[in-house]
Amino acid sequence: MPDSLSVATSASATEPLRVVSVPRRPLEAREVRVKVAAIGVNPVDWKMRSGGPLRFLHRFVGPSGPLVVGVDFAGEVIEAAPDADLKVGARVVGATDFSRGQLGSYATEVVVRDDQCALLPATVGFEAAACLPVPGATALRAFEVSKLSAGKRVLMLGASGAVGLATLELARPLGARVVGVCSTRNVALVTSLGATALDYTRGEVFKEAAAHGPYHLVFNAVGTDRYPLAACRPLLAPGGVIALIVVRGADVPAIAFDGRVKSILGRPNRKNLEPLVAALARGELTTRVEARFPLAEAEQAHRLSEGGKVVGKVLLLP
Repeated sequence: MPDSLSVATSASATEPLRVVSVPRRPLEAREVRVKVAAIGVNPVDWKMRSGGPLRFLHRFVGPSGPLVVGVDFAGEVIEAAPDADLKVGARVVGATDFSRGQLGSYATEVVVRDDQCALLPATVGFEAAACLPVPGATALRAFEVSKLSAGKRVLMLGASGAVGLATLELARPLGARVVGVCSTRNVALVTSLGATALDYTRGEVFKEAAAHGPYHLVFNAVGTDRYPLAACRPLLAPGGVIALIVVRGADVPAIAFDGRVKSILGRPNRKNLEPLVAALARGELTTRVEARFPLAEAEQAHRLSEGGKVVGKVLLLP
């Protein structure tokens, strides 16, 4: 086995991502080494490069050396610690965690704990699996904090992104009713997934949304600069929750003092990945890939993601 692996790294948001070689480290207890076949790109990846709370936290608890971003991956186990419950040859989907001292997933190989991975059946491809971890875990976390159940209503702001699409499909088996806000080109897609689609380019979105409410979960995957908290609060049912994925500085007081406003970002692990893989295998959950880039073109993948018009996921292929 070679003594190094390739990773995509940059010193800052202004410095392009570039592929470099870094030393391969030995496995610790319960760890596995995975040869990466596909990597899911998430907005949190490029946001960490530009600073903010996650980059600040990474400096204190993350691994030393180059900043390697990325969370989602799928691939094959090529080495396993003696006490790991995954064996060499296992097909897995998983997520890295910098708080455990791990490099990110923009790499040809990753080292993670066995409980950060779920097994993949032969019917689920690596590319489809790599679309799952952060979007799926984030949707499930929002359902948890809002206590979503049959008959309850969800307003999904940003319905055609990866988190939005996962929310639409995962809410359906629960018996929840979903209204999805999207652009004209994605109305048919949102409708096909069983949601009521509202086109934000036509009419007043909040006025139209109110006619379908009130909502037990207002899930804002876009940000309060476009969909302010002041406009979302009147749409809530008693006990309802506004879940924010994109948190601005102006949102912090509301998150701290208004129990209805929650910051949501799923932390993928075996417990929440297994039901996502099962739903994908049964055809109850689908994945959509907007674009694929080789690892060496990770910078272009970030530019596309930053544009905010991606339907589904962007993938990197090592």
